[in-house]
Formats: sequence, C-alpha cells, structure tokens
Amino acid sequence: MMKVNIVCVGKLKESYWWDACAEYVKRLSRFCKLSVTELPEKNSLQEEGGEILRLKRGYTVVLAVEGKQKSSEAFAASLKALQDAGKEVTFVIGSSCGLDEGVKGAADETLSFSEMTFPHQMFRVVLLEQIYRAFMINAGAEYHK
Repeated sequence: MMKVNIVCVGKLKESYWWDACAEYVKRLSRFCKLSVTELPEKNSLQEEGGEILRLKRGYTVVLAVEGKQKSSEAFAASLKALQDAGKEVTFVIGSSCGLDEGVKGAADETLSFSEMTFPHQMFRVVLLEQIYRAFMINAGAEYHK
C-alpha cells in the first residue's frame, strides 16, 4: 500500500475543517497509508523549512502558486506512476507566509492548484480531496466526472 505524507505548517482551527479532513482521511484509508503532520508556525520561513526538510520522505511535492498546474487526470497519472514505482510521496503545504527557498529547492516537484491564493486550512481539504479523486480515477470509479 502506498505511503502518502502531508506535512503542513499551521493547525486546523475550526471543527468543520477537521471534519472535512477526517472524512477524506477515512476514504483514503482503502487506497494508501496516509499521515498528516502539522508543524507550528515559527518566527521565520527558514526555521519552518528546517522542520519540513527533516520530515520529508520519498518523492516530495511542494504546493506553491508558482508550480506547474495539472488536470485531475494528469495528477492521478503522476500518483499512479509513483505508486507503480513503489515510491513514498510527501506533499508540503507551507505557512501563510509561504515556503523557504531551501524547501522548494529540495522538492522533486512544485505543483500549483491555481494562480489564486487559498487559506491554508481550506487548501488541506482541497489537497486531500484531489488525492482521493486521483485514487478513484486510477481505480476506474465513477467519483470523477
């Protein structure tokens, strides 16, 4: 079973974000071994970066506005290729101030879901949903339309 890690800076504050994330974590349990690690915001991006780099495992995908955009189908194909290769993957969501350049430089891929900026709490839900959607696409399920 594929190991998928999400490393994110900042905590979920409202219960509705927790509930949404918990639902996708539950759904994903049939497809992968998922871990979500929350890091506290620090005084500098460099301090946060050191913590992130310590936790990244396998193929690392940094989520940043300047990254490459993909369709859900292309994202699913990328995830399938990593799974077929037996790779572990780590997705990184930075703080509201962004990500340290050292983290970006250490990533295997920089991915953007939009040119727009999203609240980090909401983006965690969006990322979990897209990972779930990717597994459903790869399974040939009707979830994706």
